[in-house]
Amino acid sequence: MIATKSSQFQLDSENKAFDLEHRRKIRFNIGKYNAAVTTGLGFYHDHELARERASYLKAQAINHLDDYLLEFERNFTARGGKVIWARDADEALREIGKIMSRRHARTVVKAKSMTTEEIHLNHFLEQNGIESVETDLGEFIVQLNGERPYHIVTPAMHLSKLDIADIFVKHLGIEYTDDAQKLVLTARHLLRNKYTSAEVGITGGNFLIADTGAVAVTENEGNARLSATFPRTHIAIVGIEKVIPKLEDLALFWPLLSTSGTGQQVTVYNTIYTGPRQPLEKDGPDEMIVVLLDNGRTNLLAQPAQREALHCIRCGACLNICPVYKNIGGHTYETTYSGPIGSVISPHLAGMADNKHLSYASSLCGACTSVCPVKIPIHNLLLQNRQQAVRENLTDKEERTAIRLWLLAMKNRRLLDLLPARAKNWVLLRLLSQVGWSKRRDALEVAPQSFRKMWKARG
Repeated sequence: MIATKSSQFQLDSENKAFDLEHRRKIRFNIGKYNAAVTTGLGFYHDHELARERASYLKAQAINHLDDYLLEFERNFTARGGKVIWARDADEALREIGKIMSRRHARTVVKAKSMTTEEIHLNHFLEQNGIESVETDLGEFIVQLNGERPYHIVTPAMHLSKLDIADIFVKHLGIEYTDDAQKLVLTARHLLRNKYTSAEVGITGGNFLIADTGAVAVTENEGNARLSATFPRTHIAIVGIEKVIPKLEDLALFWPLLSTSGTGQQVTVYNTIYTGPRQPLEKDGPDEMIVVLLDNGRTNLLAQPAQREALHCIRCGACLNICPVYKNIGGHTYETTYSGPIGSVISPHLAGMADNKHLSYASSLCGACTSVCPVKIPIHNLLLQNRQQAVRENLTDKEERTAIRLWLLAMKNRRLLDLLPARAKNWVLLRLLSQVGWSKRRDALEVAPQSFRKMWKARG
């Protein structure tokens, strides 16, 4: 029997949930972030007002997305930049491949970017004989270990310092050390020459600024700046939903992003790229190209009840607070975007039929909604996804049959009372065992007598 993504997700979730060492590492690492965020929020005079304003600006941008994207393109190209509109991953990779061929690229330095993970850029470059080097420390570590990023903000969150030391010994052949500073210096030494020898640098973009025609990148290590400065060609691959109206809006979004994600008042490096190097400028690339990636985002835009998910600024706060994520981890989702927001957007980006199960991987406790800096009602959107899956007949046949029979019985009291309690318990046991309910829970049992019979007995 071939395992579906849903059944594999349930199996992997169970394995991770009962892996106590994995849970210890995640809770320790997330705990440090949550403590820092609590401190960071204390610097706000009125955090709720900031969230309200950010929510309004993102709604304005998404509801007028076509106008703002065209404004961005017009202003960006006026300074010599180039814009590529990519409908899907294949189109994006094809255009990037043309650039690599024109530049005779053999090495690419790459800053942390979830959009490049989304289109599987590293695999594409490897297939074409091009070395792609992740320069963010967390991404560098998981790339060495042959893994996907574990978390939107912290790719190596699932690894301890000892795990990282073992990875460096195994893949880099260094002498074993658990000194964090020495491990960082090892990575820095290896990466330094890559920046100066690479023909192309690739970054993502945290925000597209419409009125300036600029790409804003926020980071803590400076590797994105080096990746965008040394190579002669800089490619920024950015989802179309990242647009904001004005440059001055960064004064609101940058602190919200950093505080919600890492507890910082503002991240260490915040850079605004407005195009290639200008005639009187001393550094920067000869050409800068922005790839505006759709890849399913317009599918979500076409859903009025769910398009608020496009407001996401990728801070990772909802992952850190989610009780499900903290138990099953990021890799279990088998998608680029994990956690609550990933469960909302992945079915629209990668197909509802194959990813509908993610919208059920939630307790609907609402914690994700309470911490979202742009006030996305994530738990409500998960319910909307579930309803869409039902409307499109994507649920299992047995589930649909069971719901129809339940509905029929609930609408007809005599029919509901027709079966004895023993028969009802047999049906419940059979149905709930198929969805895994009975595996770690006591079986549900109905009362020996129905309410109608009890009422009748009392006269």
